[in-house]
Amino acid sequence: MKLQDSGAASGPSAIAIDTWENEGGAPGREPVEGLFGRRIEPDRSWTVYHVFTGVPVRAGGDAMVGLSRSDATDGMMSLNRRGTGRRKERIRLSALAQSATETGVCET
Repeated sequence: MKLQDSGAASGPSAIAIDTWENEGGAPGREPVEGLFGRRIEPDRSWTVYHVFTGVPVRAGGDAMVGLSRSDATDGMMSLNRRGTGRRKERIRLSALAQSATETGVCET
């Protein structure tokens, strides 16, 4: 089987970028809960999984396995966006609590 050159980068850098994209991008310094990625399986189907446990995600009672690449990407992005929203809210509430403590509104 001959691979065709698509003009894209190749080598270790391309592999690192593909891995990064498949795992949902860089997590930053946020808490590590709810980070999801996608992976291709031996049968060429795609799975959405929790990046730290490797366990396929269950949504609506069904495991997110046997998906097309686009469905896996959509599912992964949706799950990661929900996690981002929760983290932003937690940060906002933490900042409010800190502000209240600093101004003496709330005693610790």
